[in-house]
Amino acid sequence: MNEIRNEYPRPQFRRKDWENLNGKWNFAFDDYNVGLQEQWYKNSERINQTIQVPFAYQTELSGIHDPSFHDVVWYHRTFEIPEGWEDQLKVIHFGAVDYWAKVYVNGELVGEHEGGNTTFSIDITHVAAKKNDVVVRVEDPSTDATIPRGKQYWHEESASIFYTRTTGIWQTVWLEPLDPLHMDQIRWTPQLDRGDIDVEIDVYGHYEGATAEIEITYRDQMIVKERSDITNSYMKRSFHLRNRITDRSNIHGAGWYWTPEHPNLFDVTLRIVKDDHLKDEVISYFGMRKVSIEDGVFKLNNQTYYQKLVLDQGYFPKGLLTAPSDTDLKKDIELSKEMGFNGARKHQKVEDPRYLYWADQLGFLVWGEMANASEFSEEAVRRITKEWTDVVKRDYSHPSIVAWLPLNESWGISRVAREEQQQYHSLGMYYLTKSLDPTRPALSNDGWEHTVSDICGIHNYRSAEKMAKTYATVENAITTTPADRPIYAKGYAYKGEPILITEYGGIAYKMDETEGWGYSSVQSGEDLVEEYRKQTSALLESSVIQGFCYTQLTDVEQEINGLLTYDREPKCSLEEIKKINESDK
Repeated sequence: MNEIRNEYPRPQFRRKDWENLNGKWNFAFDDYNVGLQEQWYKNSERINQTIQVPFAYQTELSGIHDPSFHDVVWYHRTFEIPEGWEDQLKVIHFGAVDYWAKVYVNGELVGEHEGGNTTFSIDITHVAAKKNDVVVRVEDPSTDATIPRGKQYWHEESASIFYTRTTGIWQTVWLEPLDPLHMDQIRWTPQLDRGDIDVEIDVYGHYEGATAEIEITYRDQMIVKERSDITNSYMKRSFHLRNRITDRSNIHGAGWYWTPEHPNLFDVTLRIVKDDHLKDEVISYFGMRKVSIEDGVFKLNNQTYYQKLVLDQGYFPKGLLTAPSDTDLKKDIELSKEMGFNGARKHQKVEDPRYLYWADQLGFLVWGEMANASEFSEEAVRRITKEWTDVVKRDYSHPSIVAWLPLNESWGISRVAREEQQQYHSLGMYYLTKSLDPTRPALSNDGWEHTVSDICGIHNYRSAEKMAKTYATVENAITTTPADRPIYAKGYAYKGEPILITEYGGIAYKMDETEGWGYSSVQSGEDLVEEYRKQTSALLESSVIQGFCYTQLTDVEQEINGLLTYDREPKCSLEEIKKINESDK
């Protein structure tokens, strides 16, 4: 177990030079909120506990392990600028800080960020010295139900479907040197039918007279090596790939497409050169993958594709939202694939980019989901809209992501079934998502009470017998209310979109003395397999259903309805689960 988390945190946008700032930081609770008045950002001796970053103070791996409410916390550490960075911009990056962060360097406020799920970066060049103090103040209002917090409970004790909170830094912090002329973002958009890859590059700085170089390789074969003048801070280029692949076996059929069965990836090096000097170099990758819905059928690379997903909360016993190591993120995908699942719905969590990297590399579909607020207000709308925009922008280029899910089970829009204002918000999130990314399907409100959605996602925890009857016909599927909620909100109706059961199962099996619950229960691993067989077969045998998402991958705190324990130990035969998943479709 590597508690420092040394892996590069942004794997689809890698640079050679960087400095990891994870590890031991000074830390303090500020329960009386006096730190700003007393200027702790200048008087850091008040920040005198220690914490292991990037683990929140609520976790065991943080070294503090205190689950009680502390709404304001402070961090402090020193760092030195490495040799050779003197003429470069110095940028500090935070993978995620929950919820509202103020960052100070050498006693000066250098930036602020609101939102607990997304990455932010701050140029600290103007205040940086050889040796530096960085102080971070974090405010995370524990009981504010309008904050997009997902499964983090607003009471001190976990209960029902809600878990221990995460406050403060929970993803990697790192430092990076940049030339004043550098790339700020890259977006990959595969055009599968044309055999092209579109790339959009945001260029920061004085680009006049500079050139961009791009090299694309596939299985160590050079496919593209081109140079072009930079004429705008927003570059968009398209490269034809199909006719450049000399291995003919990779052209016919889908030999070079990205799928869960064959996760083929193209490696890329991008450079900016000016006056014969290398200004920036970024290592990236992409997959040639198309997601579409045609005549009510979900297709991957123009082929009908049945999604066999598992609900994954992304929590860990010792780290909560933060995986103890990169290996743990990879292992969750490997275990899921070992059971015959071809993807996961990352439930109420915006996942670490390292997870998406492994999904890309290993071949695993991902539904990108926003952590929701629990109550509606105009402030809640502002918060989720801003943060969701950043989520889609950050994760757009990952081939593993095949659907966007901004809202779940009417969380934060509890009156959406009949109230126009909340319906407008549901519509707004759907159309916002499509405006940011028209290449993937989006759902307006997974589970029930849909307005406009590309997929009809239904949550049903009833018995196998009842599900078999319900999903015998489309009419039954869209009129039955498994949670006593209509599938469509008032004024909206089914328009022929694919129907998927995006939550079912939840079968509890208690392996020790831990108290917990599930939607139903069994007494042995063999019984768990048999009940899984019944419920999943009811869906596989339906001509109406085009995919499923089983609840869930692992136990989480008081929820004991995982196929694996919270520690990722199998609760039943994974081979038998795989046989069931692969028995049809």
